[in-house]
Amino acid sequence: MTTGSRPRFSVRVGLSEAPEHDGPFEDVPRHLLTPLQTWVNDSLRYQGYAQESEARAICLRLRISADQSVHSHYDSAYLRSLREAVGTQLLDVVDEILRLPDLEGWKVDGLSSILDDAGSAYRVNQAGDGLEERVTPAVRDAVHQTIADAATGSNAGSAADHLREAWQAAYGRGPDPVRAYSEAIKAVECAAHAVIQPNHAKATLGTMLGEIKNARHKFSAAIPSPTGDSIVPAEAMMRALWEGQTSRHGAQTATVPETLEAARAGVHLAAALVQWFVSGSVVRTP
Repeated sequence: MTTGSRPRFSVRVGLSEAPEHDGPFEDVPRHLLTPLQTWVNDSLRYQGYAQESEARAICLRLRISADQSVHSHYDSAYLRSLREAVGTQLLDVVDEILRLPDLEGWKVDGLSSILDDAGSAYRVNQAGDGLEERVTPAVRDAVHQTIADAATGSNAGSAADHLREAWQAAYGRGPDPVRAYSEAIKAVECAAHAVIQPNHAKATLGTMLGEIKNARHKFSAAIPSPTGDSIVPAEAMMRALWEGQTSRHGAQTATVPETLEAARAGVHLAAALVQWFVSGSVVRTP
C-alpha cells in the first residue's frame, strides 16, 4: 500500500538528499523486477501447481519459447519462461495475465500495490483486465466520470463507449495514437449530435462545425461571452480536435499519423467537450 508523498527517513533527518528521480519509472527498474516476476509465478499457479494451459496460451500469444530444460511434475516449461521475462516483455506478460477471466481479485490488488509502491509509470486499469500508463488521479477520475455521465445520458449515443476506447488506446499498454484520436472524435460526434445536427443522420464533426458557422444564433453555452456569442469556446475546441487529425484523409503526400502526445491531448479535449454536451452546458436555443 502506498504511503503518499512522505519523504524517506534518511531525508527527513538530514542524513541524505532526496533522490533526483524517484518515479514514475518507465520499463521495469531493478527494484521492481523480482516482485513482478514473483507475481507472475504466483498468479499462474493453483494449489502450488503450474496452470499449464494458461501459461502455454500466453507464451503463444507473446511468441515466447518454452524453457525445455524444465523436468518437474509441479513446474512448467511455459511458466518458467514467463516468470523469467524481463523489461517490456515482462510488462507484456503481466498485461496478458490480467486478461485471464479467473484471476482472483486479491492477485489484481496485490499487483496494484506492487506497482504503486515501486513508483511504476504503469498501473492496473479500472476494469482490472490490463495495464495502462499512470496519469494524475484527478484527471483520470474526471475522464472516468465523464464516461459514466455519457453512459447514462439519454441523447449521447455511444459517446461513453468511444471515449472509453479512446482512453484505453491512449493510455493502455501498447498505445495506438491513430485509434485514440479517431475514437475521441467519434465520442464528441455522438455527444454533440442531438444538439448540433439532430436531423442529420450522417453528421460528422466537420458538418457540425459548418452548422455552427452558418447558424450560430441557434446555439448558446454556459460560459458567457462579452460579444454575446457564447458558442465560440466550444466551436474552437471542436475545430482544434477536427483539424488536428492528421491521418483522416489520404493525398499525394504521405499520410502523417497522429503522435501519441497529440492523441492524448485530443482525448482530454474530447472528454471536456463530451462533458459540456452531456451536462447541457452547450444547448440549442429555442
